[in-house]
Amino acid sequence: MTDDATPRHLRSPEQLTAMLVGLLDVEAIDTDLYLGARLPGGRGRVFGGQVIGQALQAAQRSTDGKAAHSLHAYFMRPGDDERPIVFRVVRDFEGKSFATRRVIAMQGGQPILNMAASFQMPEDGLSHQAATMPQVPPPGALASDRDLRLAAIDSVAERWRRAFREWSSPIDLRPVEPRDWVRPVPGEPRQATWFRIGTPIDDDPALHRAVLAYASDLALMGTAMLPHGVGWLSHAMQNASLDHAIWLHEPFRADEWLLYACDSPWAGHARGFNRGQIFTAEGRLVASVAQEGLMRMRE
Repeated sequence: MTDDATPRHLRSPEQLTAMLVGLLDVEAIDTDLYLGARLPGGRGRVFGGQVIGQALQAAQRSTDGKAAHSLHAYFMRPGDDERPIVFRVVRDFEGKSFATRRVIAMQGGQPILNMAASFQMPEDGLSHQAATMPQVPPPGALASDRDLRLAAIDSVAERWRRAFREWSSPIDLRPVEPRDWVRPVPGEPRQATWFRIGTPIDDDPALHRAVLAYASDLALMGTAMLPHGVGWLSHAMQNASLDHAIWLHEPFRADEWLLYACDSPWAGHARGFNRGQIFTAEGRLVASVAQEGLMRMRE
């Protein structure tokens, strides 16, 4: 894993990819007990996608031959980026075709996330795809999220400039319609973003599923804010993920471009509900995502 001393925004795409792969490589410390590494150089609250990706890897390592097809997670407490996370796996069911696992993610003896995951032995069956990928520009025609943040530095408040300047992710994000962080205006509750991990990774399907789980928390929750003309930098806005669900439909590679098409059919009572469909560049629907988040306007 990349040295903590190297600032993240100075790391190459290869270093950022190695960092994420290392982060998702949970360590078995006892039977059904795993240790998830801390983010190198991380400070503050653990990113929700990290906890989900590590929890999925812990569950996947307790199975043999079956592939994850769905997971449902609840966030309970914010994690601490400066500490590793312990994952306890409970084998609730092991059948010939299906298996279920529960994962409890803990720091300081307290659970920060509970997750249930289901696994299936690969088999053929009736199939259809009713969802159609939106017609959007290809990723090569779009600016990266990092470049958009750097271009916006002069317009954001001084207290946010360092975060914008040093923003760097192992996931290459290409928003189809970039947001206005400073002066958001009300719009339709839908958005689309191309994403992939920065450089190629090995062929392990479990790793590709874990990378998708990590990335699925990057471009979803803000969808519910779009109709209200508020954003992450709105001083009165308080946000936090409450739950997260993923259904994995088809095989895919997380180091090839995927389109994340998101919409928000409802918000209310300080909560926003968001949905996402993830397509390959050829239009295959490979995953569906749903998340409810805290969306509170403070006094």
